[in-house]
Amino acid sequence: MSRLDSIRRELVGLWAGGAGKTLLAIALGWGLLNGTRMIYPVLLPYFSAEFDLTLSTAGLLVTLIWLGYAVGQVPGGMLADRHGERSVLTASVSMVVVGVTVVLLSPTAATLFGATALVGLGLSQYPIARITALSDLYPDRIGRALGVTMAAGDIGQTVLPPIASVLAVAVAWRLGLGFVLPLLCITAVVIWLTLPAPDPGLEDGDDASSESLRYVVGELRSPVLAIMGVILFLFIFVWQTFSAFYPTYLVEQKGLSSTVAGALFGLFFAVGVVVKPVAGMAYDRIGLRGSLPLVLLGSIVGLALLPFVDGLVGLVFVTVLASTMLGSGAITQSYLAEIIPPEIQGTGLGVIRSSASVLGASGPVVFGVIAERGYFDAGYLLLALIIAAGTLLTLRMPRE
Repeated sequence: MSRLDSIRRELVGLWAGGAGKTLLAIALGWGLLNGTRMIYPVLLPYFSAEFDLTLSTAGLLVTLIWLGYAVGQVPGGMLADRHGERSVLTASVSMVVVGVTVVLLSPTAATLFGATALVGLGLSQYPIARITALSDLYPDRIGRALGVTMAAGDIGQTVLPPIASVLAVAVAWRLGLGFVLPLLCITAVVIWLTLPAPDPGLEDGDDASSESLRYVVGELRSPVLAIMGVILFLFIFVWQTFSAFYPTYLVEQKGLSSTVAGALFGLFFAVGVVVKPVAGMAYDRIGLRGSLPLVLLGSIVGLALLPFVDGLVGLVFVTVLASTMLGSGAITQSYLAEIIPPEIQGTGLGVIRSSASVLGASGPVVFGVIAERGYFDAGYLLLALIIAAGTLLTLRMPRE
């Protein structure tokens, strides 16, 4: 069978039985939310100028997004288990709309930070409900389905930040962020109208949340989930740190214009559009141990070379290499979705992801302190070492 026939067969399988419409609605929301989140790094210089932020406090601003994103995933998973994915996904997009609106109206840095935390909390309600919805829709194709939605996230992260950069330069930073509001409002309506209503008996499980928490806490004692938690933490730490400061690094250390830096930042996520579905298919076929090291190898090389590369062509090359790290999410989350029992899947995923994300959220502020002291380049070498450590841990996972 040709490669084209194989791709066509996969697409038919994802669309069959009406599941494709739900997949598209979920992917649309995920793409817009991820793109909105990644507008922040592009606008950091404008936030710093208007609200008098240093590199450290700018890193703290980004950390607030990730911290809110982390702590809200446990209640988000519980709500998905008890009230259904449609309500949770719609509420997630609506909360981000409110948060972004307050950011645009912020008169002080304190208001900016508070509204940014609300954006993070809104984002936190989406990922677990997305995974549990797709797990129900595609029990035999979870890797592929997650890969598709993650690719949609990268499309949003590829397209929206460069648009925000152009609008911020040409008009004002508030337009660079505010243009997403009507898109988010439309998406909330689409999700509500497209996803199925929850099972009427879903809310009867009053003990589901406590049972889920007891299960996950117990299972975290096992080597498999303990190692997975560490791998997930290391990846989140590196990815959040890299994405927070890469545009600023390109402008301040490599001498690029903000527009070109925004384009390279978009390229980082554009490669993920291809990498994530491929990583999902690789997981479905060869498992975690075979697929994850292959995905992470390119990012180790790219991050290690970055401090030593100058010029646009070289920076394009290392950006593409570094972007291969984006495929790891499709692998790790598919693995977790498979080993946690379906009846407590939302809460279980929420606890594991939230724990790793809370620790990983420290990355941007720690990196900001390092960069402020003049060690921008050394910071990226440190990120390469962290990814290498996560890759070695993968070899300790079971073969099956």
